[in-house]
Amino acid sequence: MKQPEMIPVYMITGFLEAGKTKMILDMLKDPTFTSGEKTLIICCEEGEEEYDPDFLNENNAVLVMLEEKEELTSLHLKELNNLYKPERVIIEYNTMWTIAHLAKCRMPLGWEWVQIIDLADATTFDSYMINMRMQMTDPMKEADLILINRCSPDFNKSYWRKQLRALNPSATILFENPDGSTEDGVTDEDLPYDMKADIIDIAEDQFGLFYLDSMDHPERYDGKKVHLVGQPLPHSDFPDGYYFFARNAMTCCANDIQPCGWVCQGVSRPNSKIYLDMTAVGHLVTQGGQSMLMLQEVKSHVCEPPKEKLVTFQSV
Repeated sequence: MKQPEMIPVYMITGFLEAGKTKMILDMLKDPTFTSGEKTLIICCEEGEEEYDPDFLNENNAVLVMLEEKEELTSLHLKELNNLYKPERVIIEYNTMWTIAHLAKCRMPLGWEWVQIIDLADATTFDSYMINMRMQMTDPMKEADLILINRCSPDFNKSYWRKQLRALNPSATILFENPDGSTEDGVTDEDLPYDMKADIIDIAEDQFGLFYLDSMDHPERYDGKKVHLVGQPLPHSDFPDGYYFFARNAMTCCANDIQPCGWVCQGVSRPNSKIYLDMTAVGHLVTQGGQSMLMLQEVKSHVCEPPKEKLVTFQSV
């Protein structure tokens, strides 16, 4: 079997019994993640949950256990690559081995880091952060996703989200509740604009953040007045009196620029060549079983374009 030119590498890390093995098993079962690619799982510690050989075989996965930190070397990784010829690699990493040790290992040709996920158990989170903070936060500083699971109703999500954001400004931070639902832990007080103001003023550099938060929490803006700058773009599916109020954003790369915004009802005529300084009221609407925010124009006037042409998506 010929290996692909690029072999994605995922790292799942966190303290013992944080749920790493379960996450990997769920990944292998998820049709949106896998299409039958041969997966090499490199497990650096043996946890409470085990890998079933039949399950691995059914999902075209092979497991390699490393008992000691000294086994994780550039040469060993190259040998595993040559032996198994994986199309994808998942490393279940022992937090106590440190990210610095892993960084010393040169990845085989073609292996490329795609995502680092750090898991933590909310039931032990406070204790570990107090008594083992350095070991706890070591992988958090490098993670693309920090997931705190087993969160009870009294777990202080907002407080810890702020602490984690200070550690890693670019990571996605999620909290998983006992019922399996997840949330970002963002409260009104965490947002950079004043949610208690009569008119919430969205600065030019906050457009992307407002957009993301309105997608995740449309109910937060139901009945609220907002003030922001954008374009009244035409849309072929919209009836008269509606337009798409948006700004262009680079969602992936320079070749993937598209508008992000909201359906807006108002008197302004769609015109992709102008920008509007607009005050609008947010309305929570449901379509196809999904809730979303729609804007209703209150007043607007033509204004100068924003200083930055493209929207950036900063994190709270």
